[in-house]
Amino acid sequence: MAPKITSVTIVLMPTWFREGFYGGLGLALLIGLFLIWLWQPERQVARHTENLLHAVERKNWSVAADFIGNDYQDQWGDDRVRVVERAREFFRYLRGFRVNFSTATVNVDHRRATWIAKITIEGAEGEFMAEVKERVNSLATPFELEWRRASAKPWDWKLVRVSNPHLEIPAGFE
Repeated sequence: MAPKITSVTIVLMPTWFREGFYGGLGLALLIGLFLIWLWQPERQVARHTENLLHAVERKNWSVAADFIGNDYQDQWGDDRVRVVERAREFFRYLRGFRVNFSTATVNVDHRRATWIAKITIEGAEGEFMAEVKERVNSLATPFELEWRRASAKPWDWKLVRVSNPHLEIPAGFE
């Protein structure tokens, strides 16, 4: 004869575990959505450009150089090494300067992006600063910074070109 079952015990998942699971799942979803928003190419190029300009303002050349790609080439014939060298030499004479820009436009085409904005310089008065302000702030055309995505990582963008057709660098500054 088969044994008779008199009661059945059902073990339920504790509510704290279920609530914790759904809370963790919700948090992971929010973090994922934030990262998708943050890693959009337009946003990454805009943030990289701002961080590059802040590094230049702070004269932190190792950080600025990290933003520049090995294949950098600008309209003035500078490569990566030369542009960092020139910037270090040039900005050495400027005290308390700030680099400002108007509302920037970012155009993305696959693994390339162009950041376009009018850049102005502010800083402590001096003969050299006055010349820089006159040259840069009076430009009618915006600066174009071309960025290239260096790898599959959404945050890995490198500067490959800077241009402004109306900016002329004096012959003595080479």
